[in-house]
Amino acid sequence: MRLVLVGPPGAGKGTQAEFIAAHLSVPKISTGDIFRANVGQKTPLGVEAKKYMDAGLLVPDEVTIKMVRDRLDEPDAADGFLLDGFPRTIPQAENLDELLDKAATPLDVVLELVVDDDEVIRRLSGRRQCRGCGRIWHVEFDPTKVEGVCDRCGGELYQRDDDKPETVAERLRVYAESTAPLVDYYGAQGKLVGIDATGPVEDITQRAIDALEPFNK
Repeated sequence: MRLVLVGPPGAGKGTQAEFIAAHLSVPKISTGDIFRANVGQKTPLGVEAKKYMDAGLLVPDEVTIKMVRDRLDEPDAADGFLLDGFPRTIPQAENLDELLDKAATPLDVVLELVVDDDEVIRRLSGRRQCRGCGRIWHVEFDPTKVEGVCDRCGGELYQRDDDKPETVAERLRVYAESTAPLVDYYGAQGKLVGIDATGPVEDITQRAIDALEPFNK
């Protein structure tokens, strides 16, 4: 199965991507992994991407799509894949469609993890990270025995800037502006399936597997 996973920040895409890919026996391919691999191996694309990253700029679509194309050409992706974090915009989606159509391997389905903004803010703004060991806790879902103190190493817990409510709200605004239109784009192709991404992780995974079953050829 060839699958794209979409959803707002805090929807649990990374966690669900691991479980779904394992269930389908396909590789989980994230843009983060692709960038790290190319930059770490100092490939020509990695060197080019690093110039933009070091300057605090977004890597151009043409560089990103070339990295994705190279990754999809690897043997483990021949029988299917799960893309997490790509595409993020309509132009990227159009590029991906063109790339896959040329190879006669179009996407089978796009799975949307549906979570409302209030739940995303609740999930992300409650996270606390330990300054000592780096372990992430949650004030509501995974609290420590003593508030502000890591159970693992006794280190001080703090709220990362990325997890502050105002930052999360801005990330949601950017998502709504640039990535949410993918829902309409893939919906028009008849490839979109949405599931409720609230509740226990295992329940969400089961909903995803059930929703994907008709596409699992």
